[in-house]
Amino acid sequence: MSRFPSVDWFDEVRAVFNADDSYRGAGGGTCNCTAGMKIGDDIFVLTFEGIECSRAVVADEAALDDVDFYLDMPRGDWLEMVKNIAANGSADLHHTLNTLDLDREDGLATSHHGDQYREDLFFRYNQTLQFFFNASARIKSEYA
Repeated sequence: MSRFPSVDWFDEVRAVFNADDSYRGAGGGTCNCTAGMKIGDDIFVLTFEGIECSRAVVADEAALDDVDFYLDMPRGDWLEMVKNIAANGSADLHHTLNTLDLDREDGLATSHHGDQYREDLFFRYNQTLQFFFNASARIKSEYA
């Protein structure tokens, strides 16, 4: 059982996501980006290459300068999202990345560099990113 948020948790989700071809259809598929996840004070960087998430690492605020975009939510909102996914097998309509983005005045995805083309990768790969987080329903998690 892995604790969310941690590299171990992201690695377990990566293993499920990378091994299951069902995450490649219905809007998912090839994804090439480096995405930061700012979970309260914790920061992780995920690298997506082709049809896999190839890496998850702990990072610091400076690392967010180099990602294509990062998703920034308070820890409580992240916990609510991943617990919702665990309870339902996937995000309900109120807990998808798309809905969470639309519900925020400044959106969910942002960057330090302000490069709109790179930030737009969030929208281009949104369904694949959602499938990645939905894969977390298939691992045992504890929450910090």
